[in-house]
Formats: sequence, structure tokens, C-alpha cells
Amino acid sequence: MRILCTNDDGYLATGIHVLAQAAHSLGSVRIVAPDREQSATSNSLTLHRPLRKRLAPDGSVVVDGTPTDCVILALNHVLEERPDLCVSGINHGPNMGEDVLYSGTVAGAVEATIMGVPSVAFSYTGRKPEEIEGWQPVISHLLEQFVAKGLPEATLLNVNLPEVSPGDVEGVRVTSLGRRRYSDSIIRDTDPSGREYYWIGGGVTHWDGGPDADFRAVQDGFISVTPLHLDLTSYPQMDEVRGWHLAL
Repeated sequence: MRILCTNDDGYLATGIHVLAQAAHSLGSVRIVAPDREQSATSNSLTLHRPLRKRLAPDGSVVVDGTPTDCVILALNHVLEERPDLCVSGINHGPNMGEDVLYSGTVAGAVEATIMGVPSVAFSYTGRKPEEIEGWQPVISHLLEQFVAKGLPEATLLNVNLPEVSPGDVEGVRVTSLGRRRYSDSIIRDTDPSGREYYWIGGGVTHWDGGPDADFRAVQDGFISVTPLHLDLTSYPQMDEVRGWHLAL
């Protein structure tokens, strides 16, 4: 099996090397990843400048672009053969709820799915990257199961690991996306020159969702596995909108 491995924390991140080692149990792994952190870049593409790549000493292909750039470059130029699987992560931090719309880690898996490659995104919900290292056996076992069962067409799996020791995990739950709201997430201040600036990020997170929500699973010590579909159409609302009788 041929496996493409990418992320949004950059090719030097702890998570991507743990994920690559875990994926080695399934076959050959090739890392194609950003040269620096690309968190919250979502599915953005680099269109207004050329992309450049280089080979790192460990054999990783390093790209000065986003995770989406990396996947497109990998499938169209870097890899000699089409991969059978794409794994993205392990992200240094959670990707639950609406985070999946912003996440570069999830975006890498989304882009591969768009291009017809089964994909899985992994995130660790803790804040200490060094704690990711112990998760390699668990991830290998999960990947083996995912591959054995087969991923549904046009669907990727979004996996969030709880902030517990791998030996203390309660199990695996199949989950839905929760809802999260930020408060006080924009900082307003002035720079040393007295000019006003705004900084997005931080703040307090408030979660909401049903009993099967992703955030509830990791809070309870479970691994959260959320199937994400590429089709964003809200089918239940189609008849309602038709009933508006829109016209020109």
C-alpha cells in the first residue's frame, strides 16, 4: 500500500512523524508537508506566487505552501504512483466542530478525498506535542481497521485523540460534529508606533451538541471518529427553499 502523509504544523512537527511511523505498518509512506506552520489555512491555495519544494535530509518533500498545495503537488508531480491512502496530522491541538472548516490538517485530507484518495485526518486534543509520541501503536491499529473496512466514497474520517495516556483510552466512539462558540477571541491593542491592530485567536471556547458530539467523546476519554462528507447540500431544506418560488 502507498500512503501519502501531510499536515499543517510543518514537516518538523512531532505529530507528522508519529503518524508516518504508524502508517508504516500498512505500507510505504511518503511525507509531503509544509515548510512551516499552516494552521487555520483551511483549503486555501497558493495562486499568486510560484510554489517551491525541496528534499529534507529524512526524505520528506518540503513545500513552501499550504496543506492543500502539498496534496495537489504530491498527486500531480511528486509521487511516482497514485497513493492508496492519505493521512493528515497528527495535528497539535483539536479539530472538532466548526474547527474542521478552518483546519489545514482536515483540509489536506479533504483535498485528497476530492481527488479520489481515501483519507483520514488525525488530531490530538492536548496541548503538549511531546505527548503524541505514545500514540503510534493505537493509530496503527485504527488505520488497519479503516483500511480493512474501506472508506465510503467522497467521505473522510476526522479522528480526535483524547488528552489521556494511550493506555487509559476508554474506546472509540463514532461521533457527529459539535458546535463551538468563541468569546473574547479578538484582541485589540496598539503597536509600539501607536498604531491600532487586531489579533484573532484565543478566547474562551463554549461547546454544545447532542450526546454523540465529538467534544463529548474526547471529554469522556474516548477517541472520536467523525465521518465527513464532501457534499454540503442541506437536502432537508431543499423543498422548503423551492417553496419560496424564487423568480426573476
